[in-house]
Amino acid sequence: MTEDKKFTGTLLLAVFTAVLGSFQFGYNLGVINAPQKIIVAHYRTLLVFPLDEEEAQNSTDVYIPTPQSTIHYQEKEIDPDPSIPIVTMYWSLSVSIFAVGGMISSFFGGWLGDKLGRIKGMLAANSLSFIGSLLMAIAKFGPSHILIIAGRFISGLYCGLVSGLVPMYVGEISPISLRGALGTLHQLAIVTGILVSQVIGLDFILGNDDMWPILLGLCAAPAVLQSLLLFFCPESPSYLYIKLGEENKAKINLKKLRGCSDPTKDITEMKKEKEEAANEKKVSIIQLFTMASYRQPILVALMLHMAQQFSGINGIFYYSTNIFHTAGIGQPVYATIGVGVVNTVFTVVSVFLVEKAGRRSLFLVGMAGMLVCAITMTVGLVLLNQFSWMSYVSMIAIFLFVSFFEIGPGPIPWFMVAEFFSQGPRPAAIAIAAFCNWTCNFLVALSFQYIAEFCGPYVFALFSAVLLGFTLFIFFKVPETKGKSFEEIAAEFRKRRRGSAKGPKTSVELEYLGAKENV
Repeated sequence: MTEDKKFTGTLLLAVFTAVLGSFQFGYNLGVINAPQKIIVAHYRTLLVFPLDEEEAQNSTDVYIPTPQSTIHYQEKEIDPDPSIPIVTMYWSLSVSIFAVGGMISSFFGGWLGDKLGRIKGMLAANSLSFIGSLLMAIAKFGPSHILIIAGRFISGLYCGLVSGLVPMYVGEISPISLRGALGTLHQLAIVTGILVSQVIGLDFILGNDDMWPILLGLCAAPAVLQSLLLFFCPESPSYLYIKLGEENKAKINLKKLRGCSDPTKDITEMKKEKEEAANEKKVSIIQLFTMASYRQPILVALMLHMAQQFSGINGIFYYSTNIFHTAGIGQPVYATIGVGVVNTVFTVVSVFLVEKAGRRSLFLVGMAGMLVCAITMTVGLVLLNQFSWMSYVSMIAIFLFVSFFEIGPGPIPWFMVAEFFSQGPRPAAIAIAAFCNWTCNFLVALSFQYIAEFCGPYVFALFSAVLLGFTLFIFFKVPETKGKSFEEIAAEFRKRRRGSAKGPKTSVELEYLGAKENV
């Protein structure tokens, strides 16, 4: 193994510590799924049939029901099955408000990392994780819907920050030859967090009427571990050299991370990057859309993130237990855990594929596979009443749907956005792409349950149409970026915009140095 590819203990510790933030992200994504029926029943009792103070003191017959029970309230029997609009609204908000927090804070991850440094930035972000976890942990002792919604929102703020901070730090401390593989660990930690939340959300562990607040509040545990380990992790050498100009500290940290005695090569590369950043104009979000040389790359970047979210994947992550129940699966929560296992396994597969296959090729394969699976799911749900075995067809289709997502559409949009842009426009492009991703996440989380109720078994037919449209867009509009420089990628976009690759390479470089053509 060459020195450039060497895994040192310090590098492994730093990457592991950083992706604990990604693990919390995944845990928060998946934790709301398993205890859905218990929390909804709790909301129903609290919101629809509340006790006033006098009744609460005199009553001994009120309890929080299980989803399967009939609610006895002051000698009235209430059927828990019919949907109650206010309960549906609060539940949808409890799920989707997490994405609102992410939308807001996604703009500030890079700023926080530059202001405090990568290590202190992650430490500061953990304070939000502690507050959000605490609010959810005490939800049963107050107005649970308010506490859960507030806790989910603050947890979303935390996850929006780490969705920028973690890939930034891991990318900067990784050797070039390992950057792709280590970069995918962010996504791997997310899906691992989803899987762990599903497992401990089983009713005989924490997903029951007594323990669900602990289940929701447990995301503080990895925050505590990460906060302790961060004190032993080196600051990003790139941040120290490029942002602070502290070359000696950068060299010391490079020696720790690379296990080498002479970090001259890395320092030379950072010096070149610093010079390019100094010569290159910083680009605003407005300029991304108004300058011709940026407009097509940013629109393609946003479409990739919309394709990821509007594919329907988060509908499965948020509501898979309910989907499996609708499909006639006897133990839907175990099928949901199966989704988490498949999700994790194929994310590991993507770690090995992403540097060998083309980004565009993997994205197309993933989207096309998801399209076929969405059609299969629709057929399975429609024919379920006629053929009971169709429930297993739907279950297998969901497993494959998740597999194809993790092969391409899951991890790749974040790679490609960074590869589309050089130092000047990259921060603004990543910020607007993250905001787009979180916004689409919010829209799916908020509306999926309503769409599912309206469309019934045809819900994934809608996503099939969306997947088809995005697959065609990627085929015709998205260039391959693997192994290409910024200049070559820019030339490819110019070729697609103008119909031919006119203009020498120098003109492309000038575009990225600030000599932009205006419309």
